[in-house]
Amino acid sequence: MSGINWAATMSEYGYLLSIALILLFSKVFGLIIRRLGFPQVLGAIIAGLILGPLCLGWVVDTENQLFKFLAEIGVIMILFSAGIETNLKDIKKNGIPSIVITICGVVFPVGLGFIVAACFNGGFVNMTGQQALQNTFYGVILAATSVSISVEALKELGKLKSKVGNSIVAAAILDDIIGIIILAVVLSFHSGDVSVGTVFLNFLYFALIATALGVICYFFFKWLEKKNNHTRRIPIFGLVMCFAFSFIAELFGIADITGAYIAGLILSGFKNSSEYVERKIDINSYMFFSPIFFAYIGISISTENFDLSLIWFGIALVAVGLVSKIIGCGLGARVCGYSNMDSLRVGIGMMSRGEVALIVAQKGVDYGLIDSSYMPVIIILIVASSILTPIFLKLTYRKSDLLVPPYESQSNIVDNINVRDALDGFPIITRKKVINNPQNNNKPLKLHEDYSSFKNGKIADKSVSFKEPLNQPSEFSQSDNAQSSDNGSVKGLNSDKNDTK
Repeated sequence: MSGINWAATMSEYGYLLSIALILLFSKVFGLIIRRLGFPQVLGAIIAGLILGPLCLGWVVDTENQLFKFLAEIGVIMILFSAGIETNLKDIKKNGIPSIVITICGVVFPVGLGFIVAACFNGGFVNMTGQQALQNTFYGVILAATSVSISVEALKELGKLKSKVGNSIVAAAILDDIIGIIILAVVLSFHSGDVSVGTVFLNFLYFALIATALGVICYFFFKWLEKKNNHTRRIPIFGLVMCFAFSFIAELFGIADITGAYIAGLILSGFKNSSEYVERKIDINSYMFFSPIFFAYIGISISTENFDLSLIWFGIALVAVGLVSKIIGCGLGARVCGYSNMDSLRVGIGMMSRGEVALIVAQKGVDYGLIDSSYMPVIIILIVASSILTPIFLKLTYRKSDLLVPPYESQSNIVDNINVRDALDGFPIITRKKVINNPQNNNKPLKLHEDYSSFKNGKIADKSVSFKEPLNQPSEFSQSDNAQSSDNGSVKGLNSDKNDTK
């Protein structure tokens, strides 16, 4: 067409088309990946691989490194949102076990990752300081945990609110916090010929300033929440806080994502404001910045140093990444008095990796600690852990341990129980339950009304009756003294005077 200068337009405004392609391909591949049961961020990475220099070459970062800049904004917003989502009450609720599990779950991956990296990076003899830092960084990558896959698997099994489920969720929160701190320490040492004392002082100064600003921001947001709850001002001030803390962190040689995460942690203390800010931040992050960050990982992957030794290193690192979490977190749970099987379940639940590992690895590429050709190894680790975690978790539960599907209405969904456990004196408080009857081929029974415990085969405080739904649940009857019948009713249940429906 006459009058259209394609070459000049692409040279000056080609980045607009590149952004459009990244967003489109990230969404399409993200939906495909999600249907396959993998984290959606892998779709954006695949989109970057296809659009980048390795395949089609349609998207190449410009000389002014626009996509690197947008990716940096994206990762800051991701960590800020992660800080807001962090619920410190979960850690307090689970107590010491979550702390012990987290510490063991960080020490083992970092240590074993260091050993594997050292074996492929010149060995242990005459190891330089730079090599030691690089080897440690691979361990830091392995320390990162993403339990979204585990949470979904535990939900499906009905075990999310169990002792194991609570431990995994609480330990994962602490894991993120400790992982960010270790990352900041390692990157601080890489910032030049700095001593341990200098790094410690920088952290101390940053901690003091962050604490002082955090207190000021806390009271400011408390006043703002009371005066202008759920207005546009709150997310704007939240973003101001996010980028200000990121800048201050970099000022002291600490990774900017550390400041963003701490800013999010401060905001997480405000239930209404944090939820509102998180929704607004997530919209921007989900629609624009996050896809560009993860696609940029794919675009920047290089195969220049790809050889046979890299393949062997990748196999070893993926294997150690999977096993180290099982051993470390499982040992931590065992030390805290968990049974052998529950300890194994905790270890498997902490095995999955996700976007945090990618963020840490990309930071290593940006700082020159690892080569971009190693990124496929991290992607394989994420894929492998995403596949194996739910499979292994299900294998650790016998059929008799699993809970029946909740037939009750959504408003009355509570953790299910098993009649056999209940008759053994298992204490419960519930309403309108679906439970199993092991004496009648495990057919589901529906229990109507509240009760507090079973004693000697009888429900202590209520008179209730059971009926067997054939395919779909039906309404259930109640009697003052339910008698045994062919439909599986429970005998001799005493009525409670203070019975309330």
